[in-house]
Amino acid sequence: MAVQAFILRRLANIIPLLIGISFLSFSIMYLAPGDFLGELRLNPQVSAETIEMMRAQYGLDRPFLVQYWMWFKEAFPLPGNWSVNLGRSFQFHTPVTTLIGFYAFNTLLLSVSSALLAWLIAIPIGIYAARKQYSLGDKFLTTVAFMGVSIPNFFLGLIILYFVVRWDWPLPVGGATSLGYDELSLWGKIVDRAHHLIVPTLVLATGSTAGLMRYMRSNLLDTLRQDYVRTARAKGLSERLVVYKHGLRNAINPLITFFGFEIASLLSGATLTEFVTSYPGLGRLLYGGLRANDYHLVLGGLMVGSFMLIVGNLIADILLAWADPRIRYQ
Repeated sequence: MAVQAFILRRLANIIPLLIGISFLSFSIMYLAPGDFLGELRLNPQVSAETIEMMRAQYGLDRPFLVQYWMWFKEAFPLPGNWSVNLGRSFQFHTPVTTLIGFYAFNTLLLSVSSALLAWLIAIPIGIYAARKQYSLGDKFLTTVAFMGVSIPNFFLGLIILYFVVRWDWPLPVGGATSLGYDELSLWGKIVDRAHHLIVPTLVLATGSTAGLMRYMRSNLLDTLRQDYVRTARAKGLSERLVVYKHGLRNAINPLITFFGFEIASLLSGATLTEFVTSYPGLGRLLYGGLRANDYHLVLGGLMVGSFMLIVGNLIADILLAWADPRIRYQ
């Protein structure tokens, strides 16, 4: 009952939080200079009457609160209209949810694959580096981790693309699928998408792997110095049992919190990587909407990111309580 009540309370807070975030974000974008029709005003072939007609069509001539209410009615389910469209894009004349759904799948594949790769590599390496502190392997891995944290993802992407082109590696340098993708079998489509994910996944996973490895190493070293670990060793338990049963379970708690933030970044943390590797994802879409002052498109992306941040924190709290019996639901 305590778990259910905790989850229900957290879920009940989602709607007020999203409404507050949307109002603040809409206010900031409304106060920013210019609007979607700014570039058209510079075109001498477009008359002032046409621009004013378009302003009325998009509702840009309305007061701030009216514009916000027009967007709010489409973004949040209300009696008589339970659909959620997150507004209508000025650029594409399409519901924002349709655009986000089309591009979000590519970004989700990229982010999930890079996160899985980073965690599968970083956790074992971090444990090894902690167990072999100050050894040659630890020093080498620490140096590589510092290099991975220091090199920007976009620069690493350019280096990888240079070698792919220079040495004629059989890897695609852009896009999410090949020509003729629709004619492939199901297995062929999976292989084709995985093939296109190799370069951007390597680029995006490098920084995460290095950071996670450093977190895992430092947390485990701190845990292995605790009194209860010394007591476990004094009882004659094997080093493997001491590390993996007593040390790792407590050392991984801060990483679970970090995992909650990674969930929030699944649809927004790959923008630069998408640009450098020419990968058609959500980050490029939202960046284009930001440059064009497409309020509804940008706000829709912010709402999706905010929702995933809230849900990610909830999942992290639940996982923390599961991993650490000292944590209780209130």
